[in-house]
This record gives sequence, C-alpha cells and structure tokens, in this order.
Amino acid sequence: MLRLSNMGFLVLTTIQFILGMLGNGFIGWVNGSSWFKSKRISLHDFVITNLAVSRIVLLWILLIDGILLVFSPKLHDEGIIMQIIDVFWTFTNHLNIWLTTCLSVFYCLKVASFSHPMFLWLKWRVSRVVVWMLLSTLLLSCCSAISLIREFKIYSVLGGIDRTGNMTELFTKKEKEYKLIHVLGTLWDLPPLVISVISYFLLILSLGRHMRQMHQDCASSRDLSTEAHRRAIRVILSFLFLFLLYYLSFYVLTSSYFLPATKMIAKIGEVIAVLYLAGHSYVLILGNSKLKQMFVAMLRCEPGCLKPGSKGSVYP
Repeated sequence: MLRLSNMGFLVLTTIQFILGMLGNGFIGWVNGSSWFKSKRISLHDFVITNLAVSRIVLLWILLIDGILLVFSPKLHDEGIIMQIIDVFWTFTNHLNIWLTTCLSVFYCLKVASFSHPMFLWLKWRVSRVVVWMLLSTLLLSCCSAISLIREFKIYSVLGGIDRTGNMTELFTKKEKEYKLIHVLGTLWDLPPLVISVISYFLLILSLGRHMRQMHQDCASSRDLSTEAHRRAIRVILSFLFLFLLYYLSFYVLTSSYFLPATKMIAKIGEVIAVLYLAGHSYVLILGNSKLKQMFVAMLRCEPGCLKPGSKGSVYP
C-alpha cells in the first residue's frame, strides 16, 4: 500500500511528465517538420529543437528515477541500473543547461543593443559564437559523463573493501569524501548559470531602455511596441525564474546525501526539476510567434494548423 506522500509524488510527477512531453514534443515536431520539408533550419530553431529533445530524455530519466525511488528504494540507492541512469542524467542535464545558456546568449546578442566595442564584436559574430558554444556544450557534456563513470569505479573499489574492525570506519570516511567530491563536482555548472543571468540582465536592461526612449516619442505607434517589449520582458523573467528554480532543484538533488529526510528532499527536488522541464517548454511556445500561432491553431482544431513553415520572432 502506497503512502499518501508517495501517491501524491507519483501523481504530480506523472501529470508534469505528460505536460512536458506534449510541450517539448510539440516544439520538436514543428521545427523538425519544417526542417525536413525545407532542408534547412535557422540557428535559433536548431538550438530549441535540440533543447526540446534533451528535455524529453531528461523527463523519461526523472520519471524512471521517481518510480524506482518509490517502489524500489534499495535499487535506487545502489546497483548498476542506477549508475547507468546517473550517467545518462549527467550527460543530458549538462547538455540541457548549456543549450539553455546558448539560447540566452543568442537572444542577448540578437535583440539587445549596446555600444560597447566588445558587445558589438560579439553581436556581429553571433552565429559563430553560438556554434562554438554548441560544440563546447557537447564536449563538456561528454567530459561530465566520463568523470562520473570514473567516480563510479572509485566507489566500486570502496564497496569491495572488507568492512571489519577499523576498515568499517575507514570505509565510512572514504564514502563521505566520495560523496562530497561528487557534490563539489556539480559546481562546474555555475558558469552557465552566471552567463545566462548576465545575458538576460543585459537583455532586460536594453529592452527597458528602449521602452523609455519610446515614451519620449509621439504616442501614435508606441503603444503596440511598448506592449510587445513588456510581453518580452515578462517572458524573460518567467524563463529566468524557472531556470533558477531548476538550479535549486539540481543542487538539492545532488546534496541530498548530507541533508535530513533524504528521500523526501529528493522527491521535492524531482518535482521542481520536472516542473521546469515542462513549464519552460510552454514559455518557449508562447514567446515564439510561429510556435504560438500553431499551438493556438492546434487547440482550436483549425484545418491549417498542421502545416509548419513560417518564421517566428527572436524573443524567448
């Protein structure tokens, strides 16, 4: 018989999983269909399509992890199956985080306007900058997965120690050191967070300055432009909030070894993580004119809604 907390966790996770699969699947389907038909894809659509695919994989990983956490806690805490899940999670999670960072840099360089020479140099080379970031993303994700495999080898050696007498105390000490190193290893996810926060701060600053300039002009055409800028800022702030929430859940999950009520904290962290993966897909859909138009048309069951092809705005 499942406890009420476990039942609530499974129901909430399953609902968010379905919503996340629908949202990210929709993004992948629209951009993938357009890419297949026209044989070309914009850099922006390429990034968000890969982002959607990585999140679909992450959603499946988190769902399997949640099921194991409830129905088989022992298998969840140890065993080769969990190690395989952890490797896939680490690779896909780093890929997701860095793809999100690439998207924030793309929006900043494409939309924001500053006169600083360094910013202008990057703005003129936005495609090259993002492509190099994508290649670095793949390399860093592979390195993170390889690093985790090495950690598992160390842990398997510790598990083979005969725990008798003083060896039990030594094993416990080494195990804590291993877990601490594992948690500290997640700190290399801070650079993409810092880059994303700076990019969106500059973007909001630029849009806010542009809005103030429009208020000084005649009121004939500023209303629609002002509303568009306000809508863009709201989208950016909601995105930033979800991204920070995801980082919080990520560090809660990785630090749960050293926190009381480990299982409950892990469940809360997973719920927040799935919320981000599902919620941000709809932020992307509603903030992109092409995706939003097709999404609304699909909900209304309009006959022309299954024909992707138009270009969307560069707002997030």
